[in-house]
Amino acid sequence: MAGPADHSDSGSGSALQAVFERLRSAHTLSLTLASPLCLAVVALDRYLSLQHPSGESYSYDLTITDGRWRMKCQLADGLSHWVRTGSLRCGAGVLVSLLSLVHDETRLSHSYLRIDGIHSVVELPERFLSIKDVEKIPQWCQDYVTRSDGPLQLSRKYYLPLWINDDPYGTVWIPNNPPPDVVIDVSRITLLADLDAFFHSSRRPLPLLVRILHRSRIRYYGKPGQNIDFPFQVYCEVADQSGVMSMVVWNDLCPEWFNRLTVGSVLYLQQYSLKHSYQKRSRPQIHTLSLMTFHSIEICLNPRSPASVVTVIPPKSVQPQWGLPDVPYNFATRSEVDQMNSNQACDVIGLVTYVGRVERIRSKEKTGPEKFWAYRWVHAVDGTTDSHFILEIFSSSQPEIFNNICPMTYLVCTQMRVCQTGFSVYLTSSTETQLFITGCHKKQPYVNEPKVKAFIQWTKTLKDSVMLRRTAVGGHYRYPPAPPTFTPTTTNSNMTNEFSITAVAELKGELESLQYREHRRVAVQGHVTAVQFHIWPPQPEPPHSHQQQEGVSVTDSTSPDLDITVSPKRRRVQTSSRVHCQYFTRSKMQSNRYNAGMQVNFTSPEEEEEEQQDEGELGESEGEDEHTSFRPSAVGKETDQTSQVPDVQQAASHPIALWESRVWPLVKQQVADHICSGRLDQESIPEKFHFDDREALLHDLNLSPARWNPDLTSQTHTHTPVACPGYFMLTVLGLNQTAAVDVLFVPVVSSDDPRAAGVPHTQHDNSLLSCISSGRLCVQPDGSFPAPESLMSSAPALESERVVCIVDLCLLGEGRVEMICSKLYRTADICQPDSTQ
Repeated sequence: MAGPADHSDSGSGSALQAVFERLRSAHTLSLTLASPLCLAVVALDRYLSLQHPSGESYSYDLTITDGRWRMKCQLADGLSHWVRTGSLRCGAGVLVSLLSLVHDETRLSHSYLRIDGIHSVVELPERFLSIKDVEKIPQWCQDYVTRSDGPLQLSRKYYLPLWINDDPYGTVWIPNNPPPDVVIDVSRITLLADLDAFFHSSRRPLPLLVRILHRSRIRYYGKPGQNIDFPFQVYCEVADQSGVMSMVVWNDLCPEWFNRLTVGSVLYLQQYSLKHSYQKRSRPQIHTLSLMTFHSIEICLNPRSPASVVTVIPPKSVQPQWGLPDVPYNFATRSEVDQMNSNQACDVIGLVTYVGRVERIRSKEKTGPEKFWAYRWVHAVDGTTDSHFILEIFSSSQPEIFNNICPMTYLVCTQMRVCQTGFSVYLTSSTETQLFITGCHKKQPYVNEPKVKAFIQWTKTLKDSVMLRRTAVGGHYRYPPAPPTFTPTTTNSNMTNEFSITAVAELKGELESLQYREHRRVAVQGHVTAVQFHIWPPQPEPPHSHQQQEGVSVTDSTSPDLDITVSPKRRRVQTSSRVHCQYFTRSKMQSNRYNAGMQVNFTSPEEEEEEQQDEGELGESEGEDEHTSFRPSAVGKETDQTSQVPDVQQAASHPIALWESRVWPLVKQQVADHICSGRLDQESIPEKFHFDDREALLHDLNLSPARWNPDLTSQTHTHTPVACPGYFMLTVLGLNQTAAVDVLFVPVVSSDDPRAAGVPHTQHDNSLLSCISSGRLCVQPDGSFPAPESLMSSAPALESERVVCIVDLCLLGEGRVEMICSKLYRTADICQPDSTQ
């Protein structure tokens, strides 16, 4: 078979068609390609596995194209880690090495292609860059390959969102169209206060006429082996003139009605059922409504037995004589939040000044398949004080809003909970939180609230150019700040600022289990044995420096324990999605790295070209230093190696200041595992927001999309970092001196940095230890910051300090892991746990 570059130019012009012809004529249903087939990833779809004997909770369908045809294939369960780690992504190229044709033996004429082997993930070859509209590529459909809008495994009726479970996703979720005019009989309705009498009798309850006051996000309760077509649940708080009660929407009715059951809507309900209320779930706080709340029973809307009938009344048809209460709000200004009690609910409105990237945390639920929550941090101001709202916003089943929060928009968040932690206060979203941004406020029930009107009047006094200078997006961000002293817990705690200590050697397991954009915070203890300071952004490497580093050790690419990211002439290839082994080196590797002036062995463009002459389009390389494997495999336009503009991640970064403890040269040869963080990733630094770059910035801030949009993936923007002159790399040696870890510390140097909200503003002596433990550099009397050499002069104070380092881990995708020190406790700040615990 021809090489990857030739597939689409042979015979019929379709590589996919050629593969099918070979599969159809083969005696077996499996086909191993001597030369991997290069295809573009168009879409990734996730669904609950039918069974998971291998431990995989979810399966994936993959839509690919050769440029002439596109086809939906199943991804073998053994390859799902490519997706989970963010390596296989839409808009990338995938080199497929093994394919199978799968027949559903329980159905007639239902077959599909399964990808059983992936050689690597690459940037798109040039022939794919001319694609502007993926939908215009015809879908491949033959008698022996059934086309399906849903999962290829027909027993599943729906797809889940790619990264979380609580968003509406796919065509089965009916959109919110304006309700038609209806005529209802209100002469035979009952009140919520009378439902208890129906519940304790055999009589079928009469219809209800209620208004939705609150709506929860979607709850997905699917499990492998479960025989429920649509295992979803949504609950609402509904009210009439007699009181408030919970209404639960079950299963098939969720996709049908969720988008139409908006807060403020009036419903006419028939053929509902009643049952005892579930007491353990969260409930919204409704303090401004003088109505009784009924907690003993709840209304159930079911798709069958009986099939509930739901009618949405158009707003113009709602009559005042029905006596339905208005939606209650409890708006609080920023100046009022500081005086509120912890866990108190409030609604807020503000002008957004900072938007963080979307990250995920793993759910603590012990039953069912693994689940993740998506969240992002947002800053907003309302003019009542110089301080801003600090908002921790979780996905609210409103992806069209959650994914479009950006600076300079007016943001409304309802049912936020106050979190008081020491001297810090922030707001976190609840299960009932609803989000609204500019473009969504019209006709919302809150528009006439006094504090909303006051906010709008304040915004009319602002100048866009002035506010725009205060905006930022992205970067590493953590809140609330760690407490001033460290007290370890004996077990994993649910408290935000409590940690159990992880052994340095055990960080390997933490990194191995990370999934795409998953954030995890760990505490490690040991001694800081080396510190480097690197300027940011990195400067281009002088041409002669390549020859100076020829003696640096290079990893053997044939090792079965290493997963390597190679960088060929025109295309970066990722030969495995597994991330963990990229971060571990033996002590001899570390010795060579330090002896070579803290530098890794880079290959010059000329040397790359010579090495790649015989590699063809596949671009395979013999090997690469492990420390270069953190460079992103950017998708989009292929880089022209004749250009002299350096890639930020590829440019060499010599430390301009370096300190090593007396013990480090003596023990580093005996360190079995040294976990290396690599250089600072551009994604870890917040950047200025520009309106012209809005779409590109949001694309980067949000989770990797489930559909390839060629227009977005081809957009680029200038990264303007927010006040980051450089960063430190700290080598923390475990107490047993058998393992070490390199973590990055990026000090706050400006109030423009969004992280400034989480560091103390008290002055310190600008020693290295004070800088790392406080998280910031202090301005000197002459208005400048201390030079790196000055900071390093105080480094010997670290020699005798046993420290605890709080490390934030986040898998950025494409083999890049962020390991940033967000707090370092010196010996005096570490409290011994109670021995009786």
